Amino acid sequence: MQSIHLGGIDYAILFTYFAFVIGIGWMLKRHMKGSADFFLSGRSIPAWVTGLAFLSANLGAQEVIGMAASGAKYGIMTSHFYWVGAIPAMVFLAIFMMPFYYGSRARSVPEYLKMRFDEKTRGFNAISFAVMTVFSSGISMYAMARLLEILLGWNFHASIAISAVIVLVYIFLGGLTSAIYNEVLQFFMIVFGFAPLVFLALKDIGGWSALKEKLIPVATSQGYAAGTWTDSWSHLGSTTANPMGVEWFGMVMGLGFVLSFGYWCTDFLVVQRAMAANSMSAARRTPLIAAIPKMLFPALVILPGMIAIALHYASGNHFLPVSADGTPDYNMTIPTLLAKYLPTGLLGIGFTALMASFMSGMAGNVTAFNTVWTYDIYQSYIAPNKSDNHYLWMGRMATVFGIIISIGCAYVASKFNNIMDMLQLVFGFVNAPLFATFLLGMFWKRATGHGAFWGLLGGTAGAAIFHGLAIPQGAMPGIKGGWIAQQFHFHNEMGQNFYMAVVAWTTCFALTILISLATRRNKSDAELKGLVYSLTPKIKSGDEPWYKQPATLGMIVLIVTVILNLIFW
Repeated sequence: MQSIHLGGIDYAILFTYFAFVIGIGWMLKRHMKGSADFFLSGRSIPAWVTGLAFLSANLGAQEVIGMAASGAKYGIMTSHFYWVGAIPAMVFLAIFMMPFYYGSRARSVPEYLKMRFDEKTRGFNAISFAVMTVFSSGISMYAMARLLEILLGWNFHASIAISAVIVLVYIFLGGLTSAIYNEVLQFFMIVFGFAPLVFLALKDIGGWSALKEKLIPVATSQGYAAGTWTDSWSHLGSTTANPMGVEWFGMVMGLGFVLSFGYWCTDFLVVQRAMAANSMSAARRTPLIAAIPKMLFPALVILPGMIAIALHYASGNHFLPVSADGTPDYNMTIPTLLAKYLPTGLLGIGFTALMASFMSGMAGNVTAFNTVWTYDIYQSYIAPNKSDNHYLWMGRMATVFGIIISIGCAYVASKFNNIMDMLQLVFGFVNAPLFATFLLGMFWKRATGHGAFWGLLGGTAGAAIFHGLAIPQGAMPGIKGGWIAQQFHFHNEMGQNFYMAVVAWTTCFALTILISLATRRNKSDAELKGLVYSLTPKIKSGDEPWYKQPATLGMIVLIVTVILNLIFW
């Protein structure tokens, strides 16, 4: 692989970006009058800002590095993570779920669970979410430091310290508002940094038609049909017909329904951005505004991976670095393309965009952590009935120790190669059943607190048991599965995770219904007003122009998504 050599102008761009990031936090510090300003931005931010922040909070290392790697490994089928695994769920969140989150005046997703169900359900979600966020932030830190060490020879420990200090300063000073405005800046950095890269790489390879031709040997050499890397749906007839090892039911139900709705509709990391909007209408439009660039992001993050694997095969397997097992190191796709195509100046923008993606992921997790820690754990169980200034102070302290714990998690990640796989499993265990809880809670008034809590635990246990009985091809029993018995065999981990999510969701859904029917309601209809669909007055948006009406915007977004799926069928 070509190493990256940053020139003086590239470093100037990088350090200017760091200065802007910290400057935004410094400028917003004087607006942090109370805890609502620090944690919720005083619910004062316009829809276009929260929309871009909603998208950017998800644009961490996993998105940029991971999706490019998947584009190389799986081809255009990776677009399902956008057109099937994101857009429909974002539309559903906007139209059906944001009215409850925003209208209930809940300060967090766990607090909504307390209002709808009971304290133990809130506590379970708050603790599991807090643990996951610091682990995610730590893994972003580790991935960034490791990349800087490999590409530029920077010291691993210094890279972790610098990234931690920058994120700490701007969140400590400006809270969620600082994170949101920095996420908007990061969004534009990522677009302007990667757009020239895609343009130059695609032009070099001869355009889309030439790329399709060059991807044919990539597919046929692995025993797949010629168009497997450029068709998104045509090869989902069986698990052996595509490199993902997934057929259409697993894709639609596992990714398109359970995992995507479980993430986009219940994960406080992204929902927090919409809850900071300045009105109910703006909160509902936030995911829809985010959905528009989200639809097009495969061109920025998946297409580079497809180009890289085509160049790798055309060069006799010499373009991408090779892992110890002889396969291409797909995670080095973006860095390899940056080194090959971007000259000084543009390289600085591209490299800064890469740094922005890592910092965006870290900051998003830290702001979600400090809110859930302060409101749902500290205020609820450790120090209730304190002054607002006390909770503002605790929010800032939570930012500090959240970053410190993240640093610890980064070093844990450096010791275990499989910790990222473990984290993805934990997300599947927690988020998949959580969506079943929310679905029943918002649309079935008979659901009880006992049903929700034990359904969540049962769904998580069901996922763990299925994982213990299922194993992907070529894996040893353990973290990859099969640690109870090897009853179910999958082509790879992705298919296994999709079906595990289906099992978790179905178990939670069924248990919640059965236990709710067997237990007494703990909330009256009056208490559930504004929390359950049938008991909440419907929002009228007919007086707004069409481009501000969530239902109209949602329909347009879904139609365009269907068209994209058909074009690349």
